[in-house]
Amino acid sequence: MGGSRQPGWIRPLNNVGNPASRVVCLPHSGGSAGSYSAWVSAMPPDVQLLAVQYPGRGDRLSQPPVGSIAEMSAAVAAELLRFEPVPYALFGHSLGALVAYETALTMRDSGFPPGHLFVSGSAAPGQERSGLTHLAGDEELWASVCELGGIDPAIAENAEMRKLLLPALRSDVRASETYRPASSAEPLPCPLRCYYSPEDPLTRSADMTAWAARTTARFTTRQRPGGHFHLWLDTDELVGDILGVMPRRETLTA
Repeated sequence: MGGSRQPGWIRPLNNVGNPASRVVCLPHSGGSAGSYSAWVSAMPPDVQLLAVQYPGRGDRLSQPPVGSIAEMSAAVAAELLRFEPVPYALFGHSLGALVAYETALTMRDSGFPPGHLFVSGSAAPGQERSGLTHLAGDEELWASVCELGGIDPAIAENAEMRKLLLPALRSDVRASETYRPASSAEPLPCPLRCYYSPEDPLTRSADMTAWAARTTARFTTRQRPGGHFHLWLDTDELVGDILGVMPRRETLTA
C-alpha cells in the first residue's frame, strides 16, 4: 500500500492485543478522537477503547468534513466490520449520539449489533430539530459552542485555531440540526442507556426518555451533573458505569 493513504475513521486509544470487548466512542460537534483520551486510564486491561476521528480535524484536518450523519455512520460501520468480532458497545455524545445510533442500525443490519448503545447529551431521533445555529456567522457559532464548554479556553482565544476548526464545526452542527431518521427504522435489539445533565440547555429529560422507543430491550437513564459536557467530569465514574452494564463475552457467545 502506498504511503499516501489517508487516515481512516477509527483510532485505538489504548494498546490491547487480544481484547475481550470494545468501547467505541463517537465525539460531539467539533470534537475529535482525542476527546476521549481521559478515559484510557479507567479501562481494564482487556477492554479496547476506540474513538472515531471525523474528517476535518486532528490527523484528518486536510480532509473535507462529512456533511451528514448517514455518511458518517456508514463509514464508521464499514470500518468496524473489518475488526475482529468481539463484544462491543457504542457511546456517542451530542452529535456522536446520533452517529452512534445510526451506526448501530447499520451494524444490526449487517448481523453484528452492539451489545449496548450508550447515548449522551442529545434529543432522541424523531424529536423536533429546527436549530439554525449552523447558519449563524462565524463569531456567533464559535461563541455558542464556547459557551457550552465544548472548546478548550486556550483554543477559544486562538484566532488561527478557530479558523482551522470552524469549517468542521459548522458542518457537524449542520449535520446534527438537519438530521432526520428513517421512518422505517426498526428499534434496536440491544439495551440503551441514556446520560443527561439537568444543567444542559440543549436537552430536557423528556428529550432523553424518548430514546426508549429506539430499542426493544432494556432502556435506562442516568442523570449526571456538569451541563452539556458532563462526560469530561469524573470520567472514572462514568466509564465505570458504562463497564458495569456492558454485557460480558460469555453472555454474547453462549
